[in-house]
Formats: sequence, C-alpha cells, structure tokens
Amino acid sequence: MRPGGLPTPQPGTPGRARRRPDLTLPMPKREVTTSLAVPLPLPPPSSAPASASAAAAGLMPPPSAGAAQQQQQPPPLAELERVRRVGSGAGGTVWLVRHRVTGRPYALKVLYGNHDDAVRRQIAREIAILRAADHPSVVRCHGMYERGGELQILLEYMDGGSLDGRRIAAEPFLADVARQVLSGIAYLHRRHIVHRDIKPSNLLIDAARRVKIADFGVGRILNQTMDPCNSSVGTIAYMSPERINTDLNDGNYDGYAGDIWSFGLSILEFYLGKFPFGENLGKQGDWAALMVAICYSDPPEPPPTASPEFRGFISCCLQKNPARRLTAAQLLQHPFVAGPQPQPLAAPPPS
Repeated sequence: MRPGGLPTPQPGTPGRARRRPDLTLPMPKREVTTSLAVPLPLPPPSSAPASASAAAAGLMPPPSAGAAQQQQQPPPLAELERVRRVGSGAGGTVWLVRHRVTGRPYALKVLYGNHDDAVRRQIAREIAILRAADHPSVVRCHGMYERGGELQILLEYMDGGSLDGRRIAAEPFLADVARQVLSGIAYLHRRHIVHRDIKPSNLLIDAARRVKIADFGVGRILNQTMDPCNSSVGTIAYMSPERINTDLNDGNYDGYAGDIWSFGLSILEFYLGKFPFGENLGKQGDWAALMVAICYSDPPEPPPTASPEFRGFISCCLQKNPARRLTAAQLLQHPFVAGPQPQPLAAPPPS
C-alpha cells in the first residue's frame, strides 16, 4: 500500500522558533465536489432510449453519426456473469465478468456511491472527449451501465494484471515496457489529456504481451478555459516535486511534465524492484517524510551497473525542474527505447 492519507497538522509551540523557516510543504488542495474516479472514455449506454434521455437531461451529448458507426453497443448488463473480484480501491470494485452469449471476458468496474447531477455533468464533459480515445497502449472501455443510481463501467480485461510489485531487471524487456507506455502517454498528451496518476498499479499487461495504461479516474482535459490541473488527486508517492510543493516552481504546474515524472519513477521502480525513494518510505512511511524526500532530496538514479542509455533515460524523466524534462514524444526518440525492438515482455504468471 502506498501512503493513504495526510497527517493532521499539529499546532506549533507558542514562542518557539521553527528549526527550518525556509521549509514549506503546503498540503495539496482537494476537489470536494467534482473529483470522481471515472476510468477511461465511456461510450453511450446500451439502449437508445437511455442515451436519448441522458442527452435530453444534459448529462451526455448525443454522439455524431461517425462516432456511432465506429462504436459497438456493449452487451446488456443482464448477460454479464460475474466470475470473480479482481481488484478494489477507494473508487470502486473491479470484477472479471463473462458474456454468457459469446464467452468473452471483460472487466466491470462498479463505482461506489450514488452521484448527484453536478458530478454527473462533470463526468459527461470528460466522457465526451475521453470516450473517443483509441490506442493500443490504452485500455479500452466498451460501455457504461446505470442500475439503481450505481454506475458500472465495462472495460477491456487484461488477464496479466497490473505490473505493481513486478521487477523487470532485463533492460531490453524494460525498454519494451517503457516504449509501449510512452506511446500511450504521447497519444493522450496530443489529445490534451493528462492522466495524473501514472503508477505501476495503473499499468496492465495481457497474455499477448501488450502493456496498457488504465484508470483515467483523475484524467483532465486541458484547454485555455480550464484551470490547468490545480487540484491534487492521484497518488502522492508518484507526484512530481512541483505538484506537491508549489513554491518550487513559482506556483506553476504542468500536468504533462507531471506525467513524465510519474512515468520515470515507475520505470525505475520496475528496474530496482522497490520504490525508488525507499521501499519502507513508499509503503509505510508517513506523508511528511515522503514529501520531504520527493521535494528536497536529489532525484533517484539507477545503480552504476545500469547501462548509460538507461541512466540517461531516467535522468531525462526525473528532473526536478519540470521545464528540463523531455516530453513523451521526445523520450520516444531516446536511444534506450528507440533502438531495435526486442522480444516483448512475457506476460507474468497469475498470482
């Protein structure tokens, strides 16, 4: 488990000077009414009347004729049989389900709680753009259902599970993983989509040895009329320094550069087999110690035994100054991932 909550600030002792008056760690601001975990782009509901009703209510814009031709209707919810639970988190529970008619497996994410109209409108705004995403390194979403006010999302099933806790010490395999994930990130960034929660548990693999980015619960669409990622959602262990402490970059936060930091930290974790800032710090340490390590320690590095190409690649990702981090498109040209493609990473055995 990564750190799961912020420590409660303790009042200072009156009259006692601070030991480090220059050390400031402002707590990230949370979106109270609009933050909701919504995974991946969502096509319209399965039935035409439901879609028309949602569009009439302003919750979901009607799809264009071209989009409707490209998107296949998901199977009826009644035809999906739950096989077993494959994961759970703060936002919901994920089930392996099987379509009774075709035998095809899917992942069904059931979101916790009922959501008011304001939240649903926010979901619809993000869905309108995200549901069109189509890339081999992005987990596909097949549809959305609503039953009794509960939202259920039908997703592509990745039978190899997540890469969380996996060690990938062989650099050719690691380069293949990095190349696939970078390709997905570059695609999303071209579409002005920031993931904001890149981490090992959100990188999935299947039996065909494909690695895909999952869980766009904190994805945001960036444009000139929106505040560019001023909320703090996601996992703090993989947040960039300037996102945790806005004083480090004069209050500016670039969500695209933040994704690159999280990506680089995840790739280094695969190589090391442990959280790069310290395994105990990442999994059991307190939030204050973790934030100090991320914001004020030197960026972690691969060991000297790693190749110069890999060391240089990680350095391009884990720059404290976000302006010095390479973009996803630039990283795809780095010698570590741009060389001849090796045999892909084999799907890990089921745990």
